[in-house]
Amino acid sequence: MSSGHPSIQSISAGLLAAIVGFASSFAIVIQGLSAAGATASEATSGLMALSVSMGVCAVVASLYTRIPVSIAWSTPGAALLASAGPVDGGFAAAVGAFIICAILIILAGLIRPFGRIVAAIPSPLANAMLAGVLFGLCLAPVRAVSEYPVSALTIILVWAVAFRFFRLYAVPLAMIVTFAIAFYDSGPVNFADASLISQPILVTPEFSLEALVSIALPLFIVTMASQNIPGVAVLRAYGYKPHSGSLFALSGLFSLLSAPFGGHAVNLAAITAAMCAGEDAHKDPGQRYWAAAASGVAYILFGLFAGLVMALVTATPSILIEAVAGLALLTAFAFSIGEATRSADTRDSAIITFVVTASGISFFGVSGAFWGLLAGGAFMLLTKLRSRN
Repeated sequence: MSSGHPSIQSISAGLLAAIVGFASSFAIVIQGLSAAGATASEATSGLMALSVSMGVCAVVASLYTRIPVSIAWSTPGAALLASAGPVDGGFAAAVGAFIICAILIILAGLIRPFGRIVAAIPSPLANAMLAGVLFGLCLAPVRAVSEYPVSALTIILVWAVAFRFFRLYAVPLAMIVTFAIAFYDSGPVNFADASLISQPILVTPEFSLEALVSIALPLFIVTMASQNIPGVAVLRAYGYKPHSGSLFALSGLFSLLSAPFGGHAVNLAAITAAMCAGEDAHKDPGQRYWAAAASGVAYILFGLFAGLVMALVTATPSILIEAVAGLALLTAFAFSIGEATRSADTRDSAIITFVVTASGISFFGVSGAFWGLLAGGAFMLLTKLRSRN
């Protein structure tokens, strides 16, 4: 890949990717961290740590490899946190689980057999578990209509129209309308108590078996299966030859650095990656890495001002924020459930995984995501054994 210099086209594509990536999913991240027990200050710290970490990671990876390596926070992981809820030990135990997840991602990148085990998890089951995790959040727009009919329907209408004509801008526009409605109903947002530059909060981690099984393992699986592995696939689809192991390990390292400050996980981007790897970033594929680097710089800036974002979120009814998060996840839910049920041979196992995960049940303090994967896997194994006899 040639080096060259950043062009206006590459920089603008990278900035657009960062704006879309941040605006379309930061509400999900805040919702997930808050559900895991984070205070408003800790959630702000987590948002900042994630944004800065994935920004620096994108800059380092792209400039070193000369490949447009886009980095994002784990949106499915945040949805998992929102559905799993708090564990014993509160947010400190969740942070301990974040650290374990980061170590697992690093091991998946450095140890090939370990990475193969992750890749060997049946795709229908992984997608079904993700669909089950997303299902509860996808219901939020409907719940919002029952509580705030006019406001929620306005947000949904804006999202639907924008989705039809300007799909990339649908969620950001819906979020802007949400803040505008909050401003109209409650008056100007008070930024006096918000720090101009976000303040990191160091959380002393606690480690527990419950957090390991309920958070760390499912977070690791959904991050690898729905973000890291597809992220590599997107790069390969555009003709690049990334060294997946090194990129996984690097994302795991930055996840580890952000975890003590409340960040759950960063990973290869699977959605905004195409914006930096496609022709819109540059005609020359060898120059497109500048777009990913530019998006990284933008993420760093967004992270530094995360406190202002949190001030807007705090002033807005939580159900409306959840509604926007649910709208943002509808496409991911549709894709996951479609992939999970595509094959007739594994459809029943996938549906079992989905139903158990979506039920939100918890046995022995362990969330439904783990039990759903276990139940679906057991039924799949039983089906295979039966077909052999």
